[in-house]
Amino acid sequence: MSMFRAGFRPASAGLCLLLLVFTLAPAGCGKGDAGGGQPGGARPHGGPRGGNGRPEQPAVPVAVAEAFSGSIASYYKATATLEVEKEAEVLARVSGVVDELLAEEGDVVAAGDPLLTIDNAEYRYRVEQAEAATANLRARYERLEQMMAEQLATEEEFETARSDLASAEADEGLARLNLSYTEVAAPFAGRVTQRLVDVGENLSVGSPVFVIADFNPLLARVHVPSREFNRLQRNQAVDLVLDSTGARLSGRIKLISPIIDPTSGTIKITVEVPDYPAGTRPGDFAQVQIVTERRDGATLVPRIAVLTDKGETVVYTVGGEGGGLTAERRIVEVGFTDDDNAQILAGLAPGERVVVKGQRSLKHGMPVKILDDAVAGTEG
Repeated sequence: MSMFRAGFRPASAGLCLLLLVFTLAPAGCGKGDAGGGQPGGARPHGGPRGGNGRPEQPAVPVAVAEAFSGSIASYYKATATLEVEKEAEVLARVSGVVDELLAEEGDVVAAGDPLLTIDNAEYRYRVEQAEAATANLRARYERLEQMMAEQLATEEEFETARSDLASAEADEGLARLNLSYTEVAAPFAGRVTQRLVDVGENLSVGSPVFVIADFNPLLARVHVPSREFNRLQRNQAVDLVLDSTGARLSGRIKLISPIIDPTSGTIKITVEVPDYPAGTRPGDFAQVQIVTERRDGATLVPRIAVLTDKGETVVYTVGGEGGGLTAERRIVEVGFTDDDNAQILAGLAPGERVVVKGQRSLKHGMPVKILDDAVAGTEG
């Protein structure tokens, strides 16, 4: 047994050594291949390198616009309801039965146009009665006037006749006036907004029959803070935008209240809108913009070019020439803004190019290329 163990150990050691050689041989070949493919053991990369040894970054496509000099204004904005300048409830001035309707809701009428008629038979008879009484008293007056000339009548009789004639003429005039009231007429030019009666309805004096409104012009009443009072003037231009259609309207300040509302600290401003699209109605809501200050010769850029980044207001400008264009992150100070443009108070000069599309993916120093067909003013 001891001879068997002594003879077996050298054979086991040789076998282990042979296995170790075969195990390491593939790894050695792999290293040799790697070393031959990339001299010095260098790793492959995906593209050309820059001067700092890093791969070059592709240029970001952008659209640009030039900063320019122009005018911009600050606005006070409020919401108002469009109203008619004047509106009236037309009332019956005599009693009677509605005989005929001559206007309907939506009709445009001129001042004096008939709206309805009331049965007038009774009023015509009253006029005929008054005419007869007046004719009788006029004849008596003329007879006494002649008798006075011949001294056949007293002064008292003559004065009584003249007084009775005057009273009869007044009664006749009142009868004619009441007869005229049986035709209800429009008090001013406008549009019928409500009809309140029907044919055959019995009216009393003072019964409402129609509502008429003058749609030209329309008015918008807004209340502005009192601190803006000194910046507002009569006939000053005002911009309005209809909520219902988005149509833009032009108006002017017609009235400025002389008092400040002590509860709200505001002043009532009445804006007149003389022209507006067909279909615009009283009751429409409108966004009202009143210019409180205008600045001329301001440095302006498209509003879309201005970004807020890390609490700073910035724009990206484009510098360089040809294929070497790069983006520059520029901190700016912004003044007034409107729907299209922003005023730059500091940090930019007219003529400099600012990025208006693709700016949100930029960082300072990144290469850029300007696309000729890019639409300026569209946010990237």
